[in-house]
Amino acid sequence: MIIYNVTVNVDESIHTDWLNWMQNKHISDVLKTGLFIKAKLVKVMVEEEMGGTTYAAQYFTDSRAKLEDYYLNHAPRLRQEGLALFADKMLAFRTELEVMDEFYHIEN
Repeated sequence: MIIYNVTVNVDESIHTDWLNWMQNKHISDVLKTGLFIKAKLVKVMVEEEMGGTTYAAQYFTDSRAKLEDYYLNHAPRLRQEGLALFADKMLAFRTELEVMDEFYHIEN
């Protein structure tokens, strides 16, 4: 399993609009590519020195090939939409994570 993680610091002046766009449009558009199994949007629970609020959008896929397909055929268009709407009021960085193992707490 591979997680495509996009961490975004959002300026307070666009926070409500950005969050609405993420929850009601952008994440859905990424999932509609058919290349990801699921997505999570999480709030980073650390106060940033630069201000704003930080979130991580995590998209789960089962193959490197699907992630590469996303980069080549979908990412430019989807990223451009966010830039057009929110320009310099957000700062994003992207990481790829490989799930090595999963562990669960089991009650005895």
